[in-house]
Amino acid sequence: MACFFRRRIAAKLGRALQQSEEVFIPAVSAAPVFKKQQTADFKLSLSSLRASGILPSSADIQLQTEDLATRLKPDSVVEDISAGCGVINFTVNRKLLVQKVLEPFGKEEDDKFGLNSELFNTLKKGTTLVEYSSPNIAKKFHAGHLRSTIIGNFIANLKQSLGNNVIRMNYLGDWGMQFGLLGAGFGQFGCQEKLKQNPLQHLFEVYVQVNKEAEHNEDMRLAARDFFRQLEQHESQAVSLWQQFREITVDEYQHVYKRLGVHFDVYSGESFHQDQAQEVVQQLQSRGLLKTTEKGTGVVDLSPAGDMSSLCTVLRSDGTTLYITRDIAAAIDRREKYHFDEMIYVTDKSQANHFQQLFQILLALRHSWADRCRHVPFGLVQGMKTRSGEVVFLEDVLDEAQTRMLHNMSQSKTTKEMDNPEDTAERVGISALIVQDFKGPLLSDYKFDWDQMLQAHGDTGIFLQYTHARLCSLIRRNEGIDAVPFNPSLLLEQTGISILQHLLRYDEVLYQSAQDLQPKHLVNFLLKLCHLIASAHRELPVKGSPQDVAQVRLRLFSGACSVLANGMRILGITPVHKM
Repeated sequence: MACFFRRRIAAKLGRALQQSEEVFIPAVSAAPVFKKQQTADFKLSLSSLRASGILPSSADIQLQTEDLATRLKPDSVVEDISAGCGVINFTVNRKLLVQKVLEPFGKEEDDKFGLNSELFNTLKKGTTLVEYSSPNIAKKFHAGHLRSTIIGNFIANLKQSLGNNVIRMNYLGDWGMQFGLLGAGFGQFGCQEKLKQNPLQHLFEVYVQVNKEAEHNEDMRLAARDFFRQLEQHESQAVSLWQQFREITVDEYQHVYKRLGVHFDVYSGESFHQDQAQEVVQQLQSRGLLKTTEKGTGVVDLSPAGDMSSLCTVLRSDGTTLYITRDIAAAIDRREKYHFDEMIYVTDKSQANHFQQLFQILLALRHSWADRCRHVPFGLVQGMKTRSGEVVFLEDVLDEAQTRMLHNMSQSKTTKEMDNPEDTAERVGISALIVQDFKGPLLSDYKFDWDQMLQAHGDTGIFLQYTHARLCSLIRRNEGIDAVPFNPSLLLEQTGISILQHLLRYDEVLYQSAQDLQPKHLVNFLLKLCHLIASAHRELPVKGSPQDVAQVRLRLFSGACSVLANGMRILGITPVHKM
């Protein structure tokens, strides 16, 4: 594993520079692999030693590089040490590289590869609460909620794989004036029979009708306000109808989540924090943080100079609370209930200011843990359409991805016979959606492109799935080869070594992802791995090779398959075994 070599190099550096070897472990990184080109295995950037004060930053960096490289002596593990431009390159013994990287795969430790790395010792472990997806109840699942759902799922998976206790929370939009409209509208336009047959479609139709009506009908607006007042005062008939809407919605959403391979530990919502929001207002008041404007609204002054230039409204003039007031109450309640060590909110970038205000108010209320809350913002998806035109609902997108994928599979000469092609097409279609979404920085907007997304040979989710299925087929066809003793000296071709060098980077990629919570590092790592595997498939045949050579090659392909599958699962992709 990378740790073994990293520590050997760090020990050399520690002796040469008379420092603890621990300080060098994060500075030594696996070198990137270039196709068809021999490269060193690890590198040390001198600028990192200068930045941390281990070497003086005033001296000439190239002279420092060459001087340090000559002071480090090769041995039986690290066979070659050379100075590059501001970096020192290290090449390790080839037989040992094969042995150390492929060892875990012969011991049924496949799932743990890269996850026990000492790089993760500096990451804080504990309880992580991730709030994501968070659609509005009584509406069909809008395609706009796809990004929050899959990004939040990735973050939860990543944190869990690194040993955190993760609480996956869906904070539903289940309160507010729209339920006044829906409640009043259902009384006039609703039908319990239609509600049973197609629940969300019927609620959507009622909502559209009542909105039209309310535009020119004052009585309808009054009825809506009255229904919401009944809800706020917990009147049983209004609450019972609202509960029915909520249960129906959660039930329908769970079908969509199941298709996406997403689950939640807690379904929460704004409604849970009604009474607590009023307590927040009292706390703000007692701390002298609540001011009243001329219009009668309650605000908190967040300006650094205290000159009311940056205000956050927490109370309407009629005394009812707002979304942010309920968010403050929700954060305090979660801290008391779950004792989280960090809380992560996943929403689009338009809410960045909202979360900045939320964290500022929590700190002003002397909740120091607010420093451990973070918002992961993302950009918008442009042009998400199905064949029938503009898309609104996520199920339409999932159906279309499945249909297009089934068509592509039926046209392909390499498609295998399978028990359930619809299920395979669904999984592969969803992986295409996820990889298209995760390839770039989360903050960027991106253009949704069906044709690009579903290419079998581009850098797509299809390519990941195809590579995994192909490796599974290779492993199935060569069962029983593992009986001969494992001989690492038989895998010395550059194509095989390139895969091993690339696998050395896996823990670094997860470490980088854990710090900035961006899935692009893992996506790009897995795509590169698939390209290296494609070359090795051509150049390192298992079938027809002597048994001991076939065995070590199969171990290489099995190891690569295992890392690919584990990485895909962290991204939220279910690997397929045939396609």
